[in-house]
Amino acid sequence: MEHKIVTFDQIEKISSKLKSEGKKIVTTNGAFDLMHSDHIRSLREAKSFGDVLIVGLNSDESVRKYKSDMRPIYHQDERAFMLAALEPVNYVVIFSESEPSKFLEKVKPHIHVKGNDYSDGSKTIFERDVVEKNGGKIMFTSKNKGQSTTEIAAKVKLVYHD
Repeated sequence: MEHKIVTFDQIEKISSKLKSEGKKIVTTNGAFDLMHSDHIRSLREAKSFGDVLIVGLNSDESVRKYKSDMRPIYHQDERAFMLAALEPVNYVVIFSESEPSKFLEKVKPHIHVKGNDYSDGSKTIFERDVVEKNGGKIMFTSKNKGQSTTEIAAKVKLVYHD
């Protein structure tokens, strides 16, 4: 599994090689802090859009910047290991920015997948410009059951309040 966790330089070379072989590259990104079934469903669906799924994982520093000083729950190496263990995931790249533009510039995916919560246009898709500039397109996962890390953490807190 550890061979699936790669650096920026490695993923740029890997991506170029895969494209030269005619492979369709799909990317997605996120914190993946407390893994839950909607994460798995989304990753499986993202993989179905192409041949290779590359996941951009927010570093601990970037998660703290856009979520909270108390997050993430799991260290980035642990989150990367869990993602790499999943069958649909071919590669994991940790990035330190709040949004994945530099990661996407290295990979230049054919398709970048966002969660269905972005599909109605109410949230800004920061990745759109870099993906489309490089000939790719944005796609969305279908409706999930609505699980979230925040909801899971709240339930754990409620159950284990003492």
